[in-house]
Amino acid sequence: MLIVGLTGGIASGKTTIADMFKKEGAYIIDIDMISREVVKPGKPAWGEVVHIFGKEVLNEDQTLNRKKVGDIVFSDAEKRKKLEDIIHPEIAKERLIKINEIAKKNDRAIVIIDVPLLIETNKQDTVDKVVLVYTSPQGQVERMVKRDGFSLEEANNRLAAQMPIEKKKKFAHFIITNDGPCEKIQKEVKKIFRELKKEEAQKRKKF
Repeated sequence: MLIVGLTGGIASGKTTIADMFKKEGAYIIDIDMISREVVKPGKPAWGEVVHIFGKEVLNEDQTLNRKKVGDIVFSDAEKRKKLEDIIHPEIAKERLIKINEIAKKNDRAIVIIDVPLLIETNKQDTVDKVVLVYTSPQGQVERMVKRDGFSLEEANNRLAAQMPIEKKKKFAHFIITNDGPCEKIQKEVKKIFRELKKEEAQKRKKF
């Protein structure tokens, strides 16, 4: 088995790239999806988040309003740290469960873990390889406005607060530029997947 961290800047198109890897035969673990699961109403982390941030961050159906929480932690480092201390351990538990489930099915699996903040949280050493998705700043802003409903100013502020992509590049084993024709990107994904399969085989030989 080979564990691969798929990361990149905000709105860089990681999910699209993950889908391409899935079509090649990779198993995908979506950390953003897990982060939503662990704070569903009734879950321990949900109660802790509400206790710290108040009921004003809840929607009418009692689910967390992720945009409200995001706006708070974006401008308050202390609350951001508290939020991370609540949800990161829960995410780590679920991630391990999912990896073990995959291992039982296929001990030669290529597992792609879609982790937005892999490098920012210094977790790059928890994976065997790092694939970095790069897209132009303009493309990131356009996605945030269209996908997340941010204003142009909000999108630019979020982008400015991110770790510069140049710093992330030095941690990456593979870099995918997610601009240009889809066919070109798919070819790059296929090429990287072949390399990952070779890496997995070499890793197995060591044991």
